[in-house]
Amino acid sequence: MAELKKTKLAAEHERLSGKMVDFGGWWMPVRYSGTVAEHLRVRSSVGLFDVSHMGEILITGPDALRFTSHLVTNNVARLEIGQALYTCMCYETGGIVDDLLVYRLDDGYFLVVNAANIDKDYEWIIKNAEGDIEITNQSDDYIQIALQGPRSAEILAPLVNVDLESMGFYRFAIGKALGVDALISRTGYTGEDGFEIYARASEREAASLWRGLLEHGKPFGILPVGLGARDTLRLEMGYCLYGNDITKDTTPLEAGLGWVTKLKKGPFIGRDPLLEQKAQGLTRRLAGFTVEGRSAPRHGYGLQVEGETVGAVTSGAFSPSLETSIGLGYISTDALSGGGDLLVDRRGRLFPATRVKLPFYTEGSHH
Repeated sequence: MAELKKTKLAAEHERLSGKMVDFGGWWMPVRYSGTVAEHLRVRSSVGLFDVSHMGEILITGPDALRFTSHLVTNNVARLEIGQALYTCMCYETGGIVDDLLVYRLDDGYFLVVNAANIDKDYEWIIKNAEGDIEITNQSDDYIQIALQGPRSAEILAPLVNVDLESMGFYRFAIGKALGVDALISRTGYTGEDGFEIYARASEREAASLWRGLLEHGKPFGILPVGLGARDTLRLEMGYCLYGNDITKDTTPLEAGLGWVTKLKKGPFIGRDPLLEQKAQGLTRRLAGFTVEGRSAPRHGYGLQVEGETVGAVTSGAFSPSLETSIGLGYISTDALSGGGDLLVDRRGRLFPATRVKLPFYTEGSHH
């Protein structure tokens, strides 16, 4: 069995008694004080996440814009220097290679990809490379620390030499955080205001940054946050998780990601089948639903309407903010338009579910 990869903050998580687990080949904290407490602290004040397992791939050169535009579904041509966007990369079939962020630097494009997909994504990008470009996998060089919650700007502002007040959502600046050179962005995966610090840092610098943020966050009740709450926070917002809600067998249109799929921008990988799918009409769509009680729907459970299986659960959890169980799943468009009662099939036991419009949680500082 391959040895688990560790971020440069692994020792910090162990020092804080984080419950460590194998997450896609990475040794990561699933929780510290408890998933519900961590989740609610992000919603009410602030939490600190180690997301250094995410991947970073740099595309530079005279043809960087043309190639990056060909690679992803969203319109990177509209990006100004210092701006980011969310997008998908697709296979020629229209299925999703990954969902990712693209940051426009002054000399190219900085792609932030999912941890479990780093090698696959890099190989895909290299395979499709064209023009005068240089592609560099910088994933091992970077740490990424995310400060998330409505109080995050108050904590971070005195610790960085960039103006957070004027930094819009999905914007970033190059500067210093607690004296460490960093790219500081305002994106997030929680539905709350928040910032990410990307730094080519040593273990010592990483630990100093992490400890400094926790120290300065103490008056705000900051908590370190594990993967458990990261998942429940994103699920409350209806945000997709690669490997669950989106895969090579799902398209952005089916997943409700038509808003990052600019079919009119010109050619990109996977565009033709997506145009065809849109013209013919979707046969299924990712939909949200709630189930009463604390017994959460799990990935793979069937979804039924009037005795017929019409889909399957892709993600589910108990929602700490809403105090009910919530789930996502692909449901046939016929069933969605038919109006019959939705049931979750939990190993032969059926539970009533109520379809809801996403996001589940609408009180966040960003949604």
